[in-house]
Amino acid sequence: MDASACCWKAWNKKMDRNVNVIRTIWMRREMLHNLVSRELKSRYKGSVLGFMWTILTPLFMAIIYVFFLRLLARGVPMEHIIIGVFAWQFTASSVNSGLTAITGNANLVKKVFFPRIILPTASTLAQLITYLFSLIVQLLLVAILLGIKGEHLSAWTLALPVLVAYHTLFNMALAYLLAAANVFFRDAQHLVGVLLTAWFFASPAMYDLSIVEKVAGTRPWLLDVYMLNPMAVIIGGYRALMLPDASVPWSIFTLIGLLIPLALFFIARISFRRLQRDFADLL
Repeated sequence: MDASACCWKAWNKKMDRNVNVIRTIWMRREMLHNLVSRELKSRYKGSVLGFMWTILTPLFMAIIYVFFLRLLARGVPMEHIIIGVFAWQFTASSVNSGLTAITGNANLVKKVFFPRIILPTASTLAQLITYLFSLIVQLLLVAILLGIKGEHLSAWTLALPVLVAYHTLFNMALAYLLAAANVFFRDAQHLVGVLLTAWFFASPAMYDLSIVEKVAGTRPWLLDVYMLNPMAVIIGGYRALMLPDASVPWSIFTLIGLLIPLALFFIARISFRRLQRDFADLL
């Protein structure tokens, strides 16, 4: 068998595995729905306003960003900060919920047989629902801030669903990896908190990519390395789609940063599938 035939066979095998994962999740869609509903309900259990906090929380946070964080990010338009911080929080909340997706459901994992990958998938989808509500608030605020300047949302805003789906795929990959890692290494949850803080400052959530370009100055390789960070591409993408004056500095390194989440998703899925057989024994 020649090399091309071997590559084609390997590719078909990989695609079959991907289809099997999608088919497995689809067959368990009712369970997935129940897990997502349970997580959303438990988040607001006992509160008077209940699910309304899904809208009120991002609204209050946006007010805080507009009136207080402006002191920390002088010179950066408020709409840039709002877009960046909300996008970052979607990833951070997905990481934190995905981290305990398996260890937090130990009784379920040990007693009931089902595809374990549904747990981190459900945790990420629950965060996605919250983010979609916050995105509505975000779009209203950004439209108002732009309107004050005599500007309006870019026509590319209509392409947001594509970027949100891509962002969700990246968050799901992180949830798969960390959910499995936390079963084997319980110190992971403490380490992740520290790394998230460092990652926050290494991502353009509170500042614009134009600032990174100025800091890079005569060292363009600094910008190239910076754009390998998927969150730099994702946050820059949100701003480029919504704001008329925003753009992403495209290069081969930006393209690599764009492809990293896709590669990470395949690696995370394969790793999770191989490690899940030991979950029940280690919990």
